[in-house]
Amino acid sequence: MIEITTGSLEERIIKILQKTYPITVEEIKKKLNISLDITLRILKKLQMKGILLLDPLPDKTYVRLLRHDFRFIGKRRQKKFIKHRSGGKKQVTEEYNGYMYS
Repeated sequence: MIEITTGSLEERIIKILQKTYPITVEEIKKKLNISLDITLRILKKLQMKGILLLDPLPDKTYVRLLRHDFRFIGKRRQKKFIKHRSGGKKQVTEEYNGYMYS
């Protein structure tokens, strides 16, 4: 079982590879909106761990996921803020028996 930190670029790359196959290094770079150098550095690091394989062709480099036994560790954070209602009790007002104005 390979442990990957939640929220890291490694996690985002692995989730992209799990959803999309075949995919090139350029497509991963565009989806993550990061530079090519950072993308290649992380992909080579994952290749050295034996998680994925880079298949260089003359015009493109394809990425293939070799392992599928991942465990994402760390705190999960919610992306969007949720507004909660206050759980206070409603105040009971005394009943008014006077005239009603409109």
